[in-house]
Amino acid sequence: MSLSRRSCLLAGAAAGVLPLLPDVAHAGAQIEEPLIDSVRNALSASIRSSAPPKPEFADTASRLAFLRWLGEMSERLKKKVPGHQERIEFLQTVWYESKRAGLDVSLVLGLIQVESNFRKFAVSSAGARGLMQVMPFWTRVIGDGDSSTLFRMQTNLRFGCVILRHYLDREAGDLFMTLGRYNGSRGRAPYPNAVFSNQRLWVFNDRRDDRG
Repeated sequence: MSLSRRSCLLAGAAAGVLPLLPDVAHAGAQIEEPLIDSVRNALSASIRSSAPPKPEFADTASRLAFLRWLGEMSERLKKKVPGHQERIEFLQTVWYESKRAGLDVSLVLGLIQVESNFRKFAVSSAGARGLMQVMPFWTRVIGDGDSSTLFRMQTNLRFGCVILRHYLDREAGDLFMTLGRYNGSRGRAPYPNAVFSNQRLWVFNDRRDDRG
């Protein structure tokens, strides 16, 4: 990447937005590392779970809060994903997969914006694929070996969230180091800072909760 192009990206991240990029994603890539059998088996089990991405709620209040979040996020995402049904399906799935992995939904949305700018078929120069720019080796290590499935929305979000959770556990909850590991730039600031900046665009403050 040229110095001028990198400077533009960092300036955009600092302002809370990233420019619309061409079809090739600019983000880095996860680095393949050896996994002990217990970790590999646990990750494989998480990927294989066939639970449908349909949110379930313990009470009506929780469901209504989700619907308010869904409506607000749909409006924010409209320029990037024009189709209403596609937007709703994406948001339901990213909410489900984030919660399933114990991740903040706004963090995952910020990461997706940096990684692919919400383009399902994005491919990086390193070969990372899809919305969360998952490297194909993960399908061999913990999946069925078919890397073409990473262009499927739910599969990509499932892999991405499981991998991010794995890295968060490895980094003992340190989000800065976790994001660097996800990007293949562990210990360097530009990528985590870009994700944190974009995360702010997807934070939802439910005013009904504020009224108590």
